[in-house]
Amino acid sequence: MTKAELVAKIAEGAELTKVQAEKALNSFIAETITALKAGDKITLVGFGTFSAVTRTARNGRNPQTGKTMKIAAKTNGKFAPGKALKDLTA
Repeated sequence: MTKAELVAKIAEGAELTKVQAEKALNSFIAETITALKAGDKITLVGFGTFSAVTRTARNGRNPQTGKTMKIAAKTNGKFAPGKALKDLTA
């Protein structure tokens, strides 16, 4: 599903215009990113939890040359599915 298809589904389900649905989706994405950058966790009961995970700096290896190199510390977003998503059946 593309973002445009998701916007259309949200608009239909919430009885909004596509413009309003896109603004709502963009706002959710922006606020989620802001909260994760601030170190907060977002929990949507039944859906899942968004959190920020920091990986420490480490030594790695360049696969082409075999030389060791330093890999800088990095913070990534992480999503852990809730019970409703874990229990999906095909």
